[in-house]
Amino acid sequence: MKRLMKTKYSFKLIVPAILFGMVLSVPAFAQDNDAPASQSMHQAGDKVEQADSDTAAAAKDAYHGTERAIKDTAITAEVKTALARDKNVSSSEIHVSTTAGVVTLKGNVSSREMAQHAAQVAGQTNGVERVNNQLMVVTSANTD
Repeated sequence: MKRLMKTKYSFKLIVPAILFGMVLSVPAFAQDNDAPASQSMHQAGDKVEQADSDTAAAAKDAYHGTERAIKDTAITAEVKTALARDKNVSSSEIHVSTTAGVVTLKGNVSSREMAQHAAQVAGQTNGVERVNNQLMVVTSANTD
């Protein structure tokens, strides 16, 4: 019982001392610089404007990225259509992808001429900046 009373007494002294110390330190933390309130408000306004500008730039980048992806998808579809319509190309083994206007052709073809012709057809498609021809020539050997 005596110990409990001693603890209460110590607690009654320590808590107010801590609170008093905290109250005295608040003004020191509240004014970490000597700038007047008008200057602080101006700085806060500048930071809000910068955040607004950063957000607008991010939205613009997202828009342009989406726009580019849509264009690339349309180019891929046009190249696939052009290859399918071309009588000199067997397009069933040709895989087409487009990134930033650069068309990549992958897959297997029966001759070097067909690979070159496929690249030429792709290069003549609207919107194509360049063709990355990764087609492999695979000859089928008859084993009779």
